Amino acid sequence: MVIIRMKYIAVYLMAGLLFVLSSCTENKTNKKNTNRKDTSVSSDKDSIAPVPTPVSLVNYYKDDAYLSAKTDSILSSLSDKEKVGQMIIASYGELGRPKEQVSKLISERRIGGVVILKGSSGELKEQVNYLRKVSKSAGSLPLIFSCDAEPTLFNSKLRGSPQVINTSEIKSTKDCAKVSLTISEFIKNSGFNQNYAPVCDFDLNKDIIGNRSFGRETAEVSSLANEFIKVSQNSGIVATAKHFPGHGTVKGDSHNSIVYIDGELKELDVFKDVIKNGVISVMVGHIAVKNNKKYDTGGLPSTLSKIVVTDLLRNKLGFKGLIITDAMNMGALNGFSTPSLNAVKAGCDLILMPTNENALFESILELISNDAAYKMQINESVRRIIRLKICLGML
Repeated sequence: MVIIRMKYIAVYLMAGLLFVLSSCTENKTNKKNTNRKDTSVSSDKDSIAPVPTPVSLVNYYKDDAYLSAKTDSILSSLSDKEKVGQMIIASYGELGRPKEQVSKLISERRIGGVVILKGSSGELKEQVNYLRKVSKSAGSLPLIFSCDAEPTLFNSKLRGSPQVINTSEIKSTKDCAKVSLTISEFIKNSGFNQNYAPVCDFDLNKDIIGNRSFGRETAEVSSLANEFIKVSQNSGIVATAKHFPGHGTVKGDSHNSIVYIDGELKELDVFKDVIKNGVISVMVGHIAVKNNKKYDTGGLPSTLSKIVVTDLLRNKLGFKGLIITDAMNMGALNGFSTPSLNAVKAGCDLILMPTNENALFESILELISNDAAYKMQINESVRRIIRLKICLGML
């Protein structure tokens, strides 16, 4: 009997042990399942689309997932032809192309922006509204409208505008802010998005810069240029620092012939400072550099020089915004073959007033169809343009 009882006890103990082991295994399995479920939930959360970013130029340089995703989405939807067109800016109005010609360029999606060089207050708004309608009818991306509204040129180029003092008369950040706000509000109300200002050159060149400059000391010019830029961009107007790498220490006028920086780039610190402080656009001038070990352009104007545009401005100074050329119909480019195409090759994102928009359009298309590296470069240029248009509230 004792032996039999012991057997029963052993059986009961084994059964109990198996039950306990079974329970533990089930609990572990449930925990594993629970963990799997949590991982799945976490993954779902990660896949949620980024929260839309408020429309503002302040966000242009921010590391923003929504802005990047939207930019890439629009970029991927464009054909090569549409991408190339985004880089070209045509002139319009009194000193620009005729209405029919610009309308055709827009309808064929061969330009991404228009500069209006001169006109009266009423005309400006009317011209912008007309071209917007043409763009909308064509189903193209909205156009960026730009003007040359430096304080010194503002009242003569945009007639009927509020009176402001010349750039050279601005001596305090308070006065600079007031002038910048007056200009920005007027041009924004007229339909513009971008201003080719401020001049960041020294005033030593009396041939063309003179009273268009804030002065001749780096600290003075930097301080006032930064204030002008800050107020402009806070007002929703893209500011453009010009004329890189500096037109203020040269002799002559690049409207007429090529000019030279001989040796040191004395105005470079001003551009470094405005880039550090967030200027969105920089205009490169038709200025050659000689007797400079690092940045000698070999007789080329800076606009056509990869050494200046890409090596110096883009890479050395770390500029991540839009690089625009000075007007490509200026006398400084006489004698240079296919200057607008070469400006693209140098690394410029926006080509201002090429002498033949259609020829440039076709030549860029041919370039990217035969060269993968240039195609990648053009994609990056257009990505910057689209991002800007999103931040301007156009897209």
